[in-house]
Amino acid sequence: YRVDSTEDVAAALAFLLDERRTWLSGADAPPIERLSMLASPRTVALVTPDATLTWLCHPEPDSAAVFAHLLGGTGAGHFSVGPRRTALPLSQKYIDSTMTVQTRWASLSVTDYLPHDVPQGRTDLTRIISGQADAIVSFAPRPEFGQGQVTLEVVDEGIRVLGTNEPYVLRSPGVLWNIATDGNQQTAHAIVEPSKGDVVLELRCGTEEIGPSDVPELERRATSEAYWSDWAKTLELPKLKPDLMKRSALTLRGLVHADSGSIMAAATTSLPEEIGGVRNWDYRYCWLRDAALTATALVSVGSTDEAENYLDWVHRVLETLPGPERLHPLYTLYGTSLPPEAVIDSLPGYAGSRPVRVGNAANQQVQLDVFGPIVELIVELANAREKAGDPDPLSDRDWELVCAMVEAVQRRWFEPDHGIWEIRDNPRHHVYSKVMGWVTVDRAVDLATRFSREALPEWAELRDQIADEVRHKGWKDDVQSYTAAYDGTDLDAATLHIGLSGLIDPTDPRFAATVVATEAELRSGSTVYRYHHDDGLPGIEGGFHLCAAWLVEAYLLIGQRLQAEALFDQLVAAAGPTGLLAEEYDPIAERSLGNHPQAYSHLGLLRCAQLLA
Repeated sequence: YRVDSTEDVAAALAFLLDERRTWLSGADAPPIERLSMLASPRTVALVTPDATLTWLCHPEPDSAAVFAHLLGGTGAGHFSVGPRRTALPLSQKYIDSTMTVQTRWASLSVTDYLPHDVPQGRTDLTRIISGQADAIVSFAPRPEFGQGQVTLEVVDEGIRVLGTNEPYVLRSPGVLWNIATDGNQQTAHAIVEPSKGDVVLELRCGTEEIGPSDVPELERRATSEAYWSDWAKTLELPKLKPDLMKRSALTLRGLVHADSGSIMAAATTSLPEEIGGVRNWDYRYCWLRDAALTATALVSVGSTDEAENYLDWVHRVLETLPGPERLHPLYTLYGTSLPPEAVIDSLPGYAGSRPVRVGNAANQQVQLDVFGPIVELIVELANAREKAGDPDPLSDRDWELVCAMVEAVQRRWFEPDHGIWEIRDNPRHHVYSKVMGWVTVDRAVDLATRFSREALPEWAELRDQIADEVRHKGWKDDVQSYTAAYDGTDLDAATLHIGLSGLIDPTDPRFAATVVATEAELRSGSTVYRYHHDDGLPGIEGGFHLCAAWLVEAYLLIGQRLQAEALFDQLVAAAGPTGLLAEEYDPIAERSLGNHPQAYSHLGLLRCAQLLA
């Protein structure tokens, strides 16, 4: 980078910093567990340990990325802040009970949050630079995953981003910007001096308004933080690891899309299950199962609004279908069908892990377990209402949904499916899916008895029929375990639900044998794999945090508390410095894998703490 004048110094320094970031993002990407999530009721973003905004989508979390640095390095879009004098950060942490993240160096800090007081269709991000040391700022928006070309126009109060389908502005009064180009895309650089007063940078996506906000920044931040902290005060958290449990609850709520009532499975797409591998999926959507389990976890700590809104979302989806048995496994956040799965060839992927995918072909799969978690959520919600003194714990609307889920099971439970793990191979008669069919009907019969609702006589017969078939066809003497599916002897951690659900009594020797077999075959040190059989895809994957949580619960059910406590401690140790968990864990490299943060992992962690407390 050639410097022809003193005016180019800021751009030159920022260029060198960007080059370093580019190298790090490819050759040695920041560990996934070190990424921190910002959240508002409408969207999410990720920040690296050195305060680079590495992931932000607009207008929705499942839309195209404006900053895709996470999957493509600096060329894919980033918004970075760092000390002018190169130094490593000292710490990154959340402001207690909020989703505000603070990154600190010696004499410099950056505070990031997503404001809440913005209209629908708009995404705002605020970055506050404080301290005595000068900082370098680089602003490189790359809408549509970097596939569009933008022009940056410096104006009196900041920068306008031109050449996009939607307007973007960066409000930065008093900052002197230098625009550099790589021959294709433009990047804005500046040196700022927070010693003269905090530097406030306000990114606004979806508006041309670059003037001052009607509400002072301090008040906007207070509103944002109160949304989280006021809610956190109402929670009934387990006494075990209370700070980490609070962070898990906040993370789960951060994945809630308040405008629609849906809940994301994770904040990202294409973070790899194997570094350099192809098992890279898009988890930014609403899975019926994942969302129901997340809402159930939030009910368990005393928050019911998310469950109410999610069930309303399910009702709206059902209104678009000819019958409940036609529910897809997942939908967009607004409950519509996903577009076809596609690959973004221009992005090299996290640490070179290709392909980068958008959309998810699992949308077209048959997954017959999804009805059970919805009914279990209604059970937990009814219990919570009853505990709170609600005269109508099981509403007509909820009972209608229970009946619809039973109807779906009646029509399809005997079919093979792709299972909870969405295996891209031929459908099988998965034990877990059958167990969840049984759960659907069993819980429905129980609800009818408890709350004087009418259950059809054939429901109890169907419940017993499913249970008898699973007990008979799911057990294999050869491996002394219940297995993944009726047609093989391969094991699956999800099969532990045959005891966790109550389909068989946990004191049944066959359940204890299944736990032992699962430990021997699928546990590796601090983690538990989903399965080891050939699923038709190349490569391998890490252990699954949720499976480790299931094994903790199974240990407790068979009286192995010391084993449960030890595995829970290892699960806790896998959390990153800000308390977040990704989807999977590599016990050899001792690093996280998969999309991040993952709802499954945090709801599993909460469940374990509740059982062990």
